[in-house]
Amino acid sequence: MQQLSGQDAMFVHAELEGMPQHIGGVSIYDQSTAPGGKVRFKDILALLQSRVHLSPIFRRKLVSVPLGLGQPYWVDDPHFDLEYHVRHIALPKPGDWRQLCILAARIHSRPLARDKPLWEMYIIEGLDNVHGLPKHCFGMLLKVHHAAMDGATGSRFMSLMLDPTPEPAEVAPAPPWQPEVPSPASMLGKAWLDAWKMPVQAVGLLRQAVPTLGRLYRGYREHAFEPRQSPPRTRFQGHISANRVVDAVRFDFEIVRAIKQLHPGATINDVMLTIVAGGLRRFLQETRELPAASLVAGCPIDVRSPEEKMAGGNMVGFMGVSLCTHIEDPLERLRAVHEHSLQAKAYAAALGPRLALELTDLVPGNVLALGLRLAAATGLTESSVTFNTIVTNVPGPPIQQYFCGARLVDALSLGPLLPNIGLFHVVYSAVQNKQGSVTLSFTACREMLPEPARYAECLQASFDEMATLVAILAPAAGKATRNPPRKASRRATTKAPRKAPRKAPRRATPKASQKTSRRTG
Repeated sequence: MQQLSGQDAMFVHAELEGMPQHIGGVSIYDQSTAPGGKVRFKDILALLQSRVHLSPIFRRKLVSVPLGLGQPYWVDDPHFDLEYHVRHIALPKPGDWRQLCILAARIHSRPLARDKPLWEMYIIEGLDNVHGLPKHCFGMLLKVHHAAMDGATGSRFMSLMLDPTPEPAEVAPAPPWQPEVPSPASMLGKAWLDAWKMPVQAVGLLRQAVPTLGRLYRGYREHAFEPRQSPPRTRFQGHISANRVVDAVRFDFEIVRAIKQLHPGATINDVMLTIVAGGLRRFLQETRELPAASLVAGCPIDVRSPEEKMAGGNMVGFMGVSLCTHIEDPLERLRAVHEHSLQAKAYAAALGPRLALELTDLVPGNVLALGLRLAAATGLTESSVTFNTIVTNVPGPPIQQYFCGARLVDALSLGPLLPNIGLFHVVYSAVQNKQGSVTLSFTACREMLPEPARYAECLQASFDEMATLVAILAPAAGKATRNPPRKASRRATTKAPRKAPRKAPRRATPKASQKTSRRTG
């Protein structure tokens, strides 16, 4: 039995109607590397059955404290049924990339059953018409409630099911499993003891207040960071519907790294934020909705100490970074994003990245749940804009991985939408020996973004624009960047874009485009 932290519980209480709070993704595997060249569904069930004891996430469910007097608990589910959680489906015809995104969005929009362990897995066949994939690939869509893990723990969770070679590794046999469900009286007793700890925790936070205020004062005085303007309201702010759209673009890591070299000190994160900024700017210009003020991205940061690296759950802080969408020139935008990123990191360090984490532990579960529901019912959650979008970075595995012997060849990530924030980006890097790819996925409210394919093209065009600068300004960066890439699409047919106020990047040879993106069709 384990009680949720305040931040873990927040994702439970924030799961309002039409706003499920789970994370996940779709990974795609080439089964030609598996023994016999084929992976059967029963092989997948057998592998998972042999490994469910390696993580408590597989077999534990939530149980609420009576009257909401404490945060919920994780307890083992005595009725755990693996075949309920692992499902076998096929992609509807024609079975192309667009159909895969539609299916993933529909599955991702459905909340997880609260009376079961909070995860589901879908094995998806019928991907033969997804351009660029080997024949007979299959997909694995996994979704896990955010209360159980964040992006950092999610990577470790996936690694429990994958292997570094086509031959599945032998794992230690499972110890005897004797699930116990706590009684309501025992949970009330634990909640009563926890209530006595809150004054001590509150005093600890008050002791941190004076040095925190001192750091903030010095930061403003020394111009390490400046007051950030309130973000403008865009189409991605407002009521979140129950329906989702997803899509992704994939970039060559070598070119992303070459773009980073255009400005001294810039990071891969700065480059990806600049690409997102360019995509949003282009898309909102086409719809004549681009605000004069810059959009702001909320960027989660892992606040685990070295001793907490293997801890589960969520340990996440947030920093707000200006995307500088008011700047037209992409190189100037990269420089500005880098400067704002440095300021955001300095502000987060001065404030203390764990402050919000510790504050959530002081709020009783029933008060937090009631407050969130009242805010949603009265429209308070939509009255002010904190961020226009979320951009989070999830590092991929540094080695090639296999699932039941099938080689991992592609992936896209799925994120949760937050109140008043209807667009969520995930940057997923799959880099081995400094070679590989960076996938930029997004999840959005379908009413706010009814044309996800068009927004994906805007993100691709933003990348192409910066890659063209590499070809012009840094020809020695490598052969892969010698020619400016052309815009590409992963689907066979695409709706014609609206008339844009700026010319699209010039097209280059097909050879160059193949090195920049998998979105070809």
